[in-house]
Amino acid sequence: MAKRGGFPGGGAMPGGYANMLKQAQRMQRQMEQSQKELEEKEYTAKAGGGAVEATVTGGKALKKIKISPDALDPEDVEMLEDMIVAAVSEAQGMADAESEALLGKMTGGLPF
Repeated sequence: MAKRGGFPGGGAMPGGYANMLKQAQRMQRQMEQSQKELEEKEYTAKAGGGAVEATVTGGKALKKIKISPDALDPEDVEMLEDMIVAAVSEAQGMADAESEALLGKMTGGLPF
């Protein structure tokens, strides 16, 4: 009769599943905590030589836009719009990069 389950030789991995489960749960808690911290962290980027400054959270919520009075040109509203988009995009990119770096560090490059 064939043996069911276990490992070669019929033995069970001593505490293996329980330890793996505990490690996975610990890793999940750490990732959740780190994600929460990242979502609350703020990232600020400038565009147009500092004429526009955008601040976003790690959760990508736009927190603040600062516009220099020098950037206000009624004849060129499109340039101001472009600077706002550029500053927000750069700040979001900073948040994404830090999130990806943290995830890679925590998972050790494991594929998901």
